[in-house]
Amino acid sequence: MERSRNSQGKLDPYPEISPGPLLSRINSPADLRALTPAELVTLCQEIRDYIVPIVTRVGGHLAPSLGVVELTVALHRVFETPRDKMVWDVGHQSYIHKVLTGRRDEMKTIRQAGGLSGFCKRMESPYDAFGAGHASTAISSALGIAIARDLADENYKVLAVVGDGGMTGGLSYEGLNNAGSAETDFVVILNDNAMSISPNVGALSKHLSHMISSPLFNRVKDEVWKLTEFMPATGAVRQTVRKLEESLKTLMVPGMFFEDLGFRYLGPLDGHNVKSLVNVLERVRGMKGAILVHVLTTKGKGLPSAEGDPVKYHGVKPLAAAVTSESGKVKAAPNGPAYTNVFSGAMLRLAELFPEMVAVTAAMAEGTGLHNFAEKHPGRFFDVGIAEAHAVCFSAGMAAQGLRPVTAIYSTFLQRAFDQVIHDVALQKLPVVFALDRAGIVGEDGPTHHGAFDLSYLGCVPNMILCAPRNGRELCNLLYTGLMQKENPFAVRYPRVSIPEQGPLDDSFEEIPLGSWEVMREGKDLCILAVGTMAGVAEEAVPILDRAGLTPTLVNARFINPMDEKFLNRMLDKHRTIVTMEENVLNGGFGAKVARWLNDMPETPAHRRIHIGLPDEFVTHGSRSFLLKTLGLDAEGVAGRILAGIQTDVTLQQR
Repeated sequence: MERSRNSQGKLDPYPEISPGPLLSRINSPADLRALTPAELVTLCQEIRDYIVPIVTRVGGHLAPSLGVVELTVALHRVFETPRDKMVWDVGHQSYIHKVLTGRRDEMKTIRQAGGLSGFCKRMESPYDAFGAGHASTAISSALGIAIARDLADENYKVLAVVGDGGMTGGLSYEGLNNAGSAETDFVVILNDNAMSISPNVGALSKHLSHMISSPLFNRVKDEVWKLTEFMPATGAVRQTVRKLEESLKTLMVPGMFFEDLGFRYLGPLDGHNVKSLVNVLERVRGMKGAILVHVLTTKGKGLPSAEGDPVKYHGVKPLAAAVTSESGKVKAAPNGPAYTNVFSGAMLRLAELFPEMVAVTAAMAEGTGLHNFAEKHPGRFFDVGIAEAHAVCFSAGMAAQGLRPVTAIYSTFLQRAFDQVIHDVALQKLPVVFALDRAGIVGEDGPTHHGAFDLSYLGCVPNMILCAPRNGRELCNLLYTGLMQKENPFAVRYPRVSIPEQGPLDDSFEEIPLGSWEVMREGKDLCILAVGTMAGVAEEAVPILDRAGLTPTLVNARFINPMDEKFLNRMLDKHRTIVTMEENVLNGGFGAKVARWLNDMPETPAHRRIHIGLPDEFVTHGSRSFLLKTLGLDAEGVAGRILAGIQTDVTLQQR
């Protein structure tokens, strides 16, 4: 019997999950406009009933999606997308948007190889007006779309849907500042759920609390309360006063801030009352100028476990195992602790050895493993919000005064602070230790999150020490080494995978000589210089090469900058072929650095060179193991590329 197929004619991987009767009729936003207000309420529940089993089965961003069901339905009901342009910040809150814009049945493939992206993607749908996987970009990009509309003398609405977490990023305020004075029609929807991934931090999130606790505000409130005591119908009057107090808070606190920036402020609105949202948005659609609509939502709404722990349910893993191919085959996840967990434990031990050490992150305390450090050393932990550039410059300031910041930021997010890395840290030779989690291929989050460029963009920075561990023990020792040296910035990059060790790590640390490499296996025919995770892949490839008659020397090239040039020079005398392996783009990476060094060496005999790494392109989404195999970066692929490279060179020499 043939398996069922979805509306696109593809095999349905989970036929037991089906949309409800109303949702099954929604093939585009236009279909929403045929529903009654009561049907919209029912539809929202059907969407939750459809999304929860899919995301818990295949993995993905669950709590953010559940929090915007009513808001997304209302937006697409009122605005005529894709003619009207809707830009979602980050994109992890866009799952409902995808369901309503012709991708309902394909949701079962989200974040899997060949399936839907977990974020907005312009190439995927005309309804995705702008791509995003990083926070705080929506206001600036949507304003650009609005200005382009004006210059073309066209007439459509432009909206930016931004979570309050995205509002902790400076780019959002740069966009707001520009938009408020741009004299164009432009709508910002502020989805306020008091969360980004970790709980929000910063002055804006505390603004309301400060106003409510203001002595002046409370003195006025108390005087009004006393006056009502002598009025007839005291209960009714005081109830009115209580409502007035809430209205004053709304007017005086969030509204004034945005009004001062040039926006007309509406809200806060109940983000889970779809009928009310539709009514307000219909009025907004007819308004002119810069408008900000403040919507209050609950992250994880409708799923008690997600509402109770929105951090845990921000992104969920598949229930059973990671999907590794479109055929549905699965591969069980490794049992060992992740590099992130090893980093987390090492930070607690290092805090005892280095009292001047502090930890910094950009709204990713849980993701980077620093939540344990924050709990034990709250006075030495700093979460600056989704503001990577500030995090790096802030760390530089602390380092200038003798503190030892360990700044933990995902590889792909540190790209956002490249100027600060150069200007504020490296130029001044400040000893900030950068912990770059999610280096290399991260899997289902795709090209916006792959840490594919850090060896290139950090490897070109003067004074920067750059390294990559091959296992958990080496990660601990490199962190220790980075804190022991006080002359330069020090970056350690590591992947989102389990460590290769079997069994627990001990609590000791060992300082590693800066720039030193490690011989893992002696050979004679060729020398493999492997960086980080590729050292393990090279070990797996060695038996294949042995069977082919080659006996490679395998080197753990743990330092990318500086390189172990003396060691490399010795290898040139013993080996005819030099192979470099890295989980980074080849353009400007470790292999390019080795090639340049070889080219600059005087009177060096010609060596066969084979450079293995990520292609110079944006790698799509899918499970990490599937992508590495597809890219030829598993053991069989690496061995095949080495053998093919040697055979090609031999053939050319024989001609």
